[in-house]
Amino acid sequence: GFYDECKTRYNVKLWKTFCDVFNFLPTCAIIDDRVICMHGGLSQQMLDHHVRVRDMVQDIRRPADIPDQGLLCDLLWSDPHPDVSGFGQNDRGVSVSFGQDVVKQFLHKEDMDLVVRAHQVVEDGYEFFGDRKLVTIFSAPNYCGEFDNAGAMMSIDETLMCSFKVLKPVKGKK
Repeated sequence: GFYDECKTRYNVKLWKTFCDVFNFLPTCAIIDDRVICMHGGLSQQMLDHHVRVRDMVQDIRRPADIPDQGLLCDLLWSDPHPDVSGFGQNDRGVSVSFGQDVVKQFLHKEDMDLVVRAHQVVEDGYEFFGDRKLVTIFSAPNYCGEFDNAGAMMSIDETLMCSFKVLKPVKGKK
């Protein structure tokens, strides 16, 4: 995806520069103690009842290279999966997949309302999972010229009401 686009349009050096910058960025954000946002998704470590996720995330030192497994890897690369209960293997070969039950357990444990994530192409630009307790946002319409997907942006107002702006795909631009 992103690597191929950088390599095709520019060069591999640009992709490496992006990776260096990404290694400095925060791993996730928490909005008004009710909404957690990240690139990937949930981790088994986030269900540990002895530790608050806010503290776990603050303890992640940046910049950091991304490990092959564990909390930081999962925050960036894990995916929800409708056929998984608990945690399972991820089709990408890195991190884990997690089920609706994990979303529910996590939100209850942390007393939160919503998980917002990205990282997966979704046809309509955004897609809910787990009784609308998790939403995947994908902002690139016609991703890499290979998909007819819409892109979307989500706004959260001061009352935590979420709204979406959908960027329709350009027909024939696949």
